[in-house]
Amino acid sequence: MKTTFLYVIMGCMLASAFGCVPKTKPEPNPSLKIKAYTPKSSDKIINRADYYKKLQGFWLGTCIANWTGLVTEMDKIGNIGELKTGDFYTRHHWGTPDEPSIWGAGIPSNLSPTINFVFAEPDSIWGADDDTDIEYTYQELLLKHQNSVLTGEQIRQGWLAHIKHDEENFLWVANQKAFDLMQEGFVPPATGNPENNPEYEMIDAQLTTEIFGLLAPARPDIALKMALLPIQTTARENSQWIAEFYVKMFSLASAVDESWTMKEKIFWMAEQAKTCLPDTSYAYAMYHYVFQKYNENISWEQARDSVYYRYQVAQLDGYNMTAQNKYCNACFAAGINFAASLVSLFYGEGDLLETIKIGTLAGWDSDNPTATWGGLIGFMMGKTAIEEAFDRKFSNQFNIHRTRVGFENNGIDNFENMARKGIWVIDRVVQDEMNGGVDCENNRWYIPAGS
Repeated sequence: MKTTFLYVIMGCMLASAFGCVPKTKPEPNPSLKIKAYTPKSSDKIINRADYYKKLQGFWLGTCIANWTGLVTEMDKIGNIGELKTGDFYTRHHWGTPDEPSIWGAGIPSNLSPTINFVFAEPDSIWGADDDTDIEYTYQELLLKHQNSVLTGEQIRQGWLAHIKHDEENFLWVANQKAFDLMQEGFVPPATGNPENNPEYEMIDAQLTTEIFGLLAPARPDIALKMALLPIQTTARENSQWIAEFYVKMFSLASAVDESWTMKEKIFWMAEQAKTCLPDTSYAYAMYHYVFQKYNENISWEQARDSVYYRYQVAQLDGYNMTAQNKYCNACFAAGINFAASLVSLFYGEGDLLETIKIGTLAGWDSDNPTATWGGLIGFMMGKTAIEEAFDRKFSNQFNIHRTRVGFENNGIDNFENMARKGIWVIDRVVQDEMNGGVDCENNRWYIPAGS
């Protein structure tokens, strides 16, 4: 893999050769020949330089939220039956001592002694986690193969090359089973087929595919096309539809009316994205149930508790995970974590800090919903606005080798470079998948209307 410096030099050379010299960064995709394009009046115009800053916000926001949520991951998963004091966290637990997780052997998180935000200082490095590392890998694979839609074999070879085989590999449930199947020769989507992967209803696809929404700005149809095989690598049915809901929301973040408040944007995106959920699915029922609770003006804690009773105790709307007797009552399941994520989304109302707080305290696999919404809202805000919201500077360094292997520079990357690579992927997506235009002179994309 070429170094970043060489990529930049190649980009400038190729851009000059094609008569497309950018005046501002980020540079054009060095492996893509830019075609002439005549804009249409119906095209959506997106500024590449602004998007570059937003992608940095995505990586920063998701890291802050991921590591904060890890403090309480699996601390509170619901004890089937009547709730007692202490069975779940409430807002009053923010800033108080963290309690042990279900696998903590009585030991609280080593990330923070209290339930609070976890930051990487400017002179330190963010570590990769399962909420960021496969998405990072997919972006690298898209650049390596110079395409916009990965094949099953490209996904398989990418997983085999970048995931440890014989030691701690930071994979769980559906991802781990899919990886085992890949080592046996199975190729996606067979690795997510319920006949092969009994963990197909777990949360894994959500963690690994949200980025495809950002790689197809304002075109959820293209985003879902790009994400389909990565999602089906581990998921089917409700877990697939939930992952698609997130992908669509991430793509729609570039289609919002910028005059709206953040709350208005978030709620509009969610309403549009729910079309990914079949109206006979438990995911669809969960969406409407949590939204109903929000509109009843009850507290987020009451909404979360009612989610627990409805889905883990009463097993309504076709959600029967409790009856399946899975480990920790399927605390990793896509469904219950989807409902919890909607509690933090609706009650957070687009406020980054509040959304992360609620997600961290809501229970179950708490780092995953927080990472999802931290990344989405972080993207919409951009890196600078995140720093202003927290009134501090953060590290922009990222160590992909904390959880994955086989990347350049011993796995040390930074958000600027990661965002630049995302821009290069989008250049190809806009031109080849959307039949739109990449304008290097004015540093913008022309996005044709979708289907």
